[in-house]
Amino acid sequence: MAQTRTGGRAAESGRMKISALGCLATATWLAAAPAAAQMAADPGSVTSMPVTAGHGTASTATVTTLPAGPTLKQLFSDTATDFKKLASRDSARWLAIGTAAAFVARAEDSRVGGVLARPQLRRPFESGQLVGSSPFQMGGALTAYTIGRLTGNARTVQVGADLFRAQTVAQLTTYAMKYSIRRTRPDGTRFSFPSGHTSVTFASATVLQRNFGWKVGIPAYGMAAFVAGSRLQTRRHHLSDVAFGAALGIMAGRTITVGRGASRLAVAPSAAPGGAGVTFTLVGRR
Repeated sequence: MAQTRTGGRAAESGRMKISALGCLATATWLAAAPAAAQMAADPGSVTSMPVTAGHGTASTATVTTLPAGPTLKQLFSDTATDFKKLASRDSARWLAIGTAAAFVARAEDSRVGGVLARPQLRRPFESGQLVGSSPFQMGGALTAYTIGRLTGNARTVQVGADLFRAQTVAQLTTYAMKYSIRRTRPDGTRFSFPSGHTSVTFASATVLQRNFGWKVGIPAYGMAAFVAGSRLQTRRHHLSDVAFGAALGIMAGRTITVGRGASRLAVAPSAAPGGAGVTFTLVGRR
């Protein structure tokens, strides 16, 4: 009997590792594939320069030059200055949205948490714990950045850098609030408000949406909402924790990507009787 339980745990661990690899590959693809496609469509700046061939005959050759993207040093120095950008009207608006959403959601904390905490939902939400973790999210960002560097794809470098910076801002802001507020989690431990898994995944989704538009943004936000649900299922957070965490992540992503993208997709966390969700509004082109 002991051998059966041990074998079951080993099999479950194996499934989680396979799921982890699959999710990491998906996250990296979401960051790198649209960037590569956009680079193919927009080859960068084109410079014409004379080239001497043969007996001094000059001809004109076209040389394509691409920006290298932020260096590793710039990546960390830019991250250090990103917090100054948080002091903006846009950030204040998203903090207000998050506060309102958390206030409305608080009335449903116990009921929604009880519904999602049912044992039969554990397995469907299981991968959300991994996908929303800081090592997974930041690992995906740095993987995209590294792939861009190795392949000379400046667009992928930029997106990877944006993801890393937004995730860092979201995480540090979240933990500052956690240690200040010290709200008790549904499972009895501390540091519940706001949800870090939710904030970092919504930050990532916002970066992807701002860089690539709604075709990438909608599935990215869907994954972020799934992660938020997984935190309710495991009773690690209240509904109001994830509602505010979503707004905090969106604020971080928007701060990093000011002026990016050709189309605007307004996104807001929403609470409703019986649950919560994400509202999308396509508001046209910039």
